Amino acid sequence: MTTTETASGQRSAMRELTIRAVVLGGLITLVFTAANVYLGLKVGLTFATAIPAAVISMSILRYFANHSIVENNIVQTIASAAGTLSAIIFVLPGLIMIGWWTGFPYWETVAVCAIGGLLGVMYSIPLRRTLVTGSDLPYPEGVAAAEVLKVGDSETGAEENRGGMRMIITGSLVAAGFSLLASLKVLSNSVAGAFKVGSGATMYGASLSMALIGVGHLVGVSVGVAMLVGLVISYGILLPQQSWNNLGDGDLLAGVSALFSSDVRFIGAGAIAVAAVWTLLTLVLPIARGITESLRSARKRKSGVDVDITERDIPFQWVVISVFVAMIPIAWLLWDFLRGTPLAGNSAGMIAVSVIFVLLIGLVVAAVCGYMAGLIGSSNSPISGVGIVVVLLAALLLKLTHGSEDALAMTAYTLFTAAVVFGVATISNDNLQDLKTGQLVGATPWKQQVALIIGVCFGAVIIPPVLGLMNTAFGFAGAPGAKADALAAPQAALMSSLAEGIFGDELDWGLLGLGAVIGAVVIVLDEVLKRTTKSLRVPPLAVGMGMYLPMAVTLIIPIGAFIGRAYDKWAERDVTDAARRKRLGVLMATGLIVGESLYGVIFAGIVAASGKDEPLQLPFIPDGYGNWAQLVGVIVFAALVVWLYRKTRSVASAPYDGPPVKSVL
Repeated sequence: MTTTETASGQRSAMRELTIRAVVLGGLITLVFTAANVYLGLKVGLTFATAIPAAVISMSILRYFANHSIVENNIVQTIASAAGTLSAIIFVLPGLIMIGWWTGFPYWETVAVCAIGGLLGVMYSIPLRRTLVTGSDLPYPEGVAAAEVLKVGDSETGAEENRGGMRMIITGSLVAAGFSLLASLKVLSNSVAGAFKVGSGATMYGASLSMALIGVGHLVGVSVGVAMLVGLVISYGILLPQQSWNNLGDGDLLAGVSALFSSDVRFIGAGAIAVAAVWTLLTLVLPIARGITESLRSARKRKSGVDVDITERDIPFQWVVISVFVAMIPIAWLLWDFLRGTPLAGNSAGMIAVSVIFVLLIGLVVAAVCGYMAGLIGSSNSPISGVGIVVVLLAALLLKLTHGSEDALAMTAYTLFTAAVVFGVATISNDNLQDLKTGQLVGATPWKQQVALIIGVCFGAVIIPPVLGLMNTAFGFAGAPGAKADALAAPQAALMSSLAEGIFGDELDWGLLGLGAVIGAVVIVLDEVLKRTTKSLRVPPLAVGMGMYLPMAVTLIIPIGAFIGRAYDKWAERDVTDAARRKRLGVLMATGLIVGESLYGVIFAGIVAASGKDEPLQLPFIPDGYGNWAQLVGVIVFAALVVWLYRKTRSVASAPYDGPPVKSVL
């Protein structure tokens, strides 16, 4: 028997897709999805659930007999899929904001989430071979989750992981501790300000996030530099230009922030759209090869040839059948939505257009979101930017084919159609991260893909009642009868305004066009660098993300990338032990993501239970402490980062007599 066959046999003997894994994943889903829905509606942010789920799974399953690393992987896969699906809240509340819905119809909302999520899983399957196994994308959160699972697995080998768990715990405690200090208002975890540039102005900002330092360490310098390029374009050029002679006498920071949200982000969305189309074109041949390989693998298995379990996907023919069968309930949902509305007379044509739109654009969105998640991770991927593009395309297509006589009804129908595609986007934005984790721990792809479907079903059942509870308790800002403490739901408000602007002929197409031109220039630059240099690149999607995302995110990721590169250069000084040293750096960076993610779960629960925005603020912290809090935050943040990397170097420098450690990057 060969080494490969032996490894395959050992893996196949492990318990993987078990009932206890499904039950545990479902219970974690209940908590994480509820927390994500609340946090997303309140501040427009959600947290990644894969790593916290992996940590909880390991803590519980270790008390059961015959648990394995791949079984833990199933738990985090289920919880991750369901938690990510909660990003559907970036679209659906728009139907209440425009006054079309007064609540969330349970089964209708379940169906939108479930069918969109199922399509996201199915579209991700043929992308696995192209974007995961056949790609050098960093997948920071996928790698981090795999490292957590490996270090927590008792069968991996104590010597090889010596110091690894210590670095994960150290990084986690530091990240969670810093977040706690920020919640107590002892210090600020963000810095922001604005200043004049001639007759215009710009702003600066940074989210003092340990998790973003960890993400930067994992994604590398190439992506970090590309995001910096996008940041310079937005804040160094576009924002001063858009604000030139266009600022009132009010608060400068508030005015500049509003201009960034209303103007510059749309330019960034245009750049993302062009970069997304280009990315898809570059992936057409690799995707076709991946589908061919998948079909070849299925034929081998059918003919009795033994195929390694790590190469077994859900058969491609079942993927195709599932996708086309899913169009039937989608058509029924759209018909039911139109029934009794002023648009009912045109329902046949509108449904036909919408079903084709979901079928084709869903595949595009899956590829683009998977690629973006591979670049910078699903937590930081600008999925709302993709949502903007989807709403724009859907509205334009419907307006072109059916006009805009009843603007309100057309806006509502556009948002409902876009919600299905957004379900595809949310899941594909996360699924490939999970499949990357599975690849690194030796999981069986088809079992993990089944787990993803189970996770989607869990999430689809849980999301509607949580949305309904939020609507009853708080309402949504801008909606008829909204309360004073109504939830902002910023992404849903933006997408609603977009659709209304198209049907009301009030949208500024010049901003999106400018972004498209910038995106095209970056594509040309990247292609020139690709052909004239060995390693220098500016990935167009990363530049577009740098333009679209707030500086608070885009500034810290490149800083983390440069720090990580400096650490790796130090590790490479010892050629014989460089891989182990680098791995300890990866584990420490993973700990930063783990700690902040776990704290995010706990804090979201405290916020939901208390009903307060800042439930942990110490009563003796004075209100005028704000600016000093920023300074203290910067000093403590920088000091902790320096200490962490020095600590990691100290642990990595200890003598090591174990077997050679393979690089994880």
